Amino acid sequence: MAKLTIVDIQHKSFKKALQGYDRGDVDQYLEEIMETLEDEAHARAALEADVADLKERISHFKSMEDTMNQTLILAQRTADEVKANAHKEADLIKQQARIAAEREIAELGDRIDDARREAQRHQDTAEKAKSELRSLLMSHLAILERTPQPQAASVEPQPPAPPPSTTVVTVSSEIDADTDALEQLPLANGTPTHKIVR
Repeated sequence: MAKLTIVDIQHKSFKKALQGYDRGDVDQYLEEIMETLEDEAHARAALEADVADLKERISHFKSMEDTMNQTLILAQRTADEVKANAHKEADLIKQQARIAAEREIAELGDRIDDARREAQRHQDTAEKAKSELRSLLMSHLAILERTPQPQAASVEPQPPAPPPSTTVVTVSSEIDADTDALEQLPLANGTPTHKIVR
């Protein structure tokens, strides 16, 4: 059965009967029904408008929620990527620093080894120089011991010695031959120093 509308009630006509209802009461009651239905229709229209507005707002909020969820997912993914990249970069920096430190340590080790070898060469050179000087002094001492000493009777008085800077003792040709060109023995402060001239 179809629902009644206000228009249906307004145009409704009833058959007349001998003992029927009072026509005025029926019309008045129909008027009240129509007013009530009109009020309910207005209220229903307002409620439907509110429902439509709420549905639209819910749809908007759902759209915002989806957008926010997607944004959160994207932000989380970006944060994870940034974190992973930061870890990779930190590991790379650590690895580069370790390689640089190992290279520097190796270079320092090489420099230390070079310095040790150089020090050993200097020490060997010094030892060799000491040995050669010792041999030279021993040979000079042997030569001096073989040289005959002049006798006291044949020594003639010598004139006063010039200042130490110009005093030179000339070695005899016999000593020159034996010492391989030992030419002069200069005196400085009364202490003879040897000068080898080749």
